[in-house]
Amino acid sequence: MERKKKVLLIFGTRPEAIKMAPLVKVLQADERFNAQVAVTAQHREMLDQVLDCFEITPDFDLNVMQPGQTLAEITSRALNGLQQIIAGQKPDLVLVHGDTTTTFAGALAAFYEQAPVGHVEAGLRTGDKYAPYPEEINRRLTGQLTDFHFAPTETARQNLLREGVAEDKIFVTGNTVIDALLQTVSKGCDLEQYLGAEVCHSINWEKKLVLLTCHRRENWGQPMHEIFSAIFQLARKLESAIEVIYPMHKNPLVREAARELMGAAPNIHLIEPLDYRPFAQLMSLSHLVVTDSGGMQEEAPALGKPVLVLRDVTERPEAVEAGTARLIGTKFQSVYDGIRFLLTNGEVYRQMAHAANPYGDGRAAQYIRDILVERL
Repeated sequence: MERKKKVLLIFGTRPEAIKMAPLVKVLQADERFNAQVAVTAQHREMLDQVLDCFEITPDFDLNVMQPGQTLAEITSRALNGLQQIIAGQKPDLVLVHGDTTTTFAGALAAFYEQAPVGHVEAGLRTGDKYAPYPEEINRRLTGQLTDFHFAPTETARQNLLREGVAEDKIFVTGNTVIDALLQTVSKGCDLEQYLGAEVCHSINWEKKLVLLTCHRRENWGQPMHEIFSAIFQLARKLESAIEVIYPMHKNPLVREAARELMGAAPNIHLIEPLDYRPFAQLMSLSHLVVTDSGGMQEEAPALGKPVLVLRDVTERPEAVEAGTARLIGTKFQSVYDGIRFLLTNGEVYRQMAHAANPYGDGRAAQYIRDILVERL
């Protein structure tokens, strides 16, 4: 009997865990693979929520998160810990995802141990090394260490080809986040169980729900001040028509700004971060999504929800080109005008809601597995 191929899947943050979960499940269910999971816990609490949701128990947990940690400290702790794991396990392949510090550290540790690297969600680029920061450089550096590039779209594939990656090392698979989202939403959940009765009863579910996420490092300070101020003014202007729900990021700077600038509006609901299942359910109930997140530019269109992106550039131009997302920047007036326009222009809203999602059919994890069966 042929030896099972040993695959080590590495991740450390909530978004990575969501996107890697379908691949963990597919590989662990396949008798041709011995699939193990190593987490850095770069984001401890938020990561654990996703592990619980998808019933994943890590084989290795570095638990690197510390209060006030710097990027250099995260990188060095993750690199040291992951190299020891890889040296001990000697996997046939290390799989990393996307663009986090854990991603780069995992790829570098694998390189040091001469283990092949597979990069899930490869090829995303903005061309600006500081936007998003530090993710853009994490992607590029990981790409230099990668043997199997699993690109979510043709645009990502073209980015890699322009950088000199061999064509036979690139595979367009769609994005595993669509797998995770569709599987999760199909199960449903009781929002009151997660939000609490008081919060649920304070929301008028008959109004248009605007789901907001905002936390990116490059938006801290003045950009976030302008974003939150614009949303506050809009919520007051359209108080009879909309409810804004904002699951606040754990970062104290973000939470302080949110409370100071938006806390006084009765139709803005500042809530605690949600587990993935209720968050996906909330997304499915929303009228539109306003976000600086990368992943939500992919997820929301899969549910027919237009996305307004709080950035000046995006590494996911496919969504903009397909018409499912629009960049509205971070300036007060552009944020205010961009959201109000979509809330009041029904025809444009319908066009965005019905545009085809460019990120796949929800079977990306299976496609990646099939490629590994053929190539490993």
